[in-house]
Amino acid sequence: MENPFETGHIKNYILFYIGIVLIMILFFIASSLFNDIKTVDKRKFDTNITKQNDSTLQKNKINNTNLKFKLLPNAY
Repeated sequence: MENPFETGHIKNYILFYIGIVLIMILFFIASSLFNDIKTVDKRKFDTNITKQNDSTLQKNKINNTNLKFKLLPNAY
């Protein structure tokens, strides 16, 4: 096997490495140029607390009692 340092092939290895790095840099630049940055609107949350009336609470309780699994009355 020949030593690449003695035969002058090291120049080819260095040029190959530089070519790969340049291709990576070009892809990075191309992806950053065509990447559109979207502006996100600031969200406002409703700070007014609305109370649920009794009919919706009763419907929720009725729906909870028709569950497939029954919970234990005491937590262990």
